[in-house]
This record gives sequence, C-alpha cells and structure tokens, in this order.
Amino acid sequence: MKTLLSLLQFTTILPLGKPRDLELFARRSYLYPLAGYCIGALVALPVFFIASPPIAAAIAVALLLLVTGAHHFDGLLDLGDGLMAHGSREKRIGALTDRNVGAGGIAAGVAVTLLLFAGLAEASSIIYALIIGEVCAKFSMAFLTTYGKPFREGIHSYLHQYSRQYFPALSFILCIPLFLIPIAPVKIVGAFLMMIICPTILLLVSERLFGGINGDVAGASNEITRAGAILAIVLL
Repeated sequence: MKTLLSLLQFTTILPLGKPRDLELFARRSYLYPLAGYCIGALVALPVFFIASPPIAAAIAVALLLLVTGAHHFDGLLDLGDGLMAHGSREKRIGALTDRNVGAGGIAAGVAVTLLLFAGLAEASSIIYALIIGEVCAKFSMAFLTTYGKPFREGIHSYLHQYSRQYFPALSFILCIPLFLIPIAPVKIVGAFLMMIICPTILLLVSERLFGGINGDVAGASNEITRAGAILAIVLL
C-alpha cells in the first residue's frame, strides 16, 4: 500500500496524506499501469453522467490534466520545443530543458490534445477508452524508465537506476486485465501496439537528438501514447 501511495503521489496531485518516500515506487516502477487504472477510473466516474460526447470528451481532457497536475503534459511541451530546435545537440537539449515554452511546445500540446479529444468524442464508450488509454500510457513510461538511457541527472535517472530489464514485462502483465473490458479484443491489441510503438519511436528519436531520455520525454510519452491508444480502439 505504501508503494501504491508513493506511485499515486508521483503521478497525481490527489491528497493522499503525508508524502511517501519515492524510492518505494522507484524500486517497483513496473507498477506504473496501476496508476493508469486508478486515474482512468477516477476521471471516468463523473464523465459517465454526461450524455453529450463532445462535452464529455472535453471534461475528460480537463480532468486528466487536473488530476495529473499537467505534470506529463509539461513534458510534452518541452519535448515539442526540443524537437523543433535547430543546431547542435546541446541547443536541442537546451530547448528541451528550458522553462519557457516556444512554438514547438505549443504545437505539440495542441496537436496531441486535439487527437485525444477526437478519440474520446468518437469512442463508443468513453469510460473504457479512458481506462485503456491511461493504462497504456503508464506502460509507456515504465518502458522508457527501463530502456531509456538518461542524458542528465534528474527524476528519470533516479527511477532508471532502480529499474531492471524485466520490469516492462511485469508492467505488460498488469495491462492484460484490459482484455476483460467488453469490447472487441482487436481494439485492445491495437492499443497494446500503440503503447509499444510510441515509446519505442520516442526512445530512438531522443537517443539520436538528445543522446538519451529525461523526465520530459517520459512524460511526453504518457500523453502521446494515451492519445494513440484511444485512437487505435476507435479506428479498429
């Protein structure tokens, strides 16, 4: 329970009592998908009572940002700036880690948010879409935490030092209960493909452009993978 509280305190702004030692979660970062189940269900609860799909989707997006404190969304903005920067690796890293948000960050934030909103609005069940998307998003973070070589000291390097090569396999096992959701299994498979493809592409691109991964890239993976997984279950 202490580990779960540490996980939720890291991934949300929920009032969960006194702060727990982050090391409790760092040593078991394969538990990331559990946060996805909790966040997805928490956001889905109030959205369940909204009949209008566009309004429900908009409120769901707002609640996701609120519950998570826009922590991972901030990483998406930073990654957008890093990707759009020109010049040497040092300049790209500077843009990635700069506190100010540029045009690249705004473009990335708008694009991913629009895709997420469209996916939620078109989902046959926004409740299922939220849970599936959030669990897949958290798997992508577990994936990058293990396989993403840190290019600087920070929260990602701290989590990375405790991770083990088999952690993503354990995270994947925690995602398997999604098949119990009453939708076509092919949709779940599509979401699973996105939760592997998205962080893999980010890993390859980040290693080439930045020389590794930091917390911003991992956070961006959460946002991108969530949108990609939800679009997969809508389009398949």
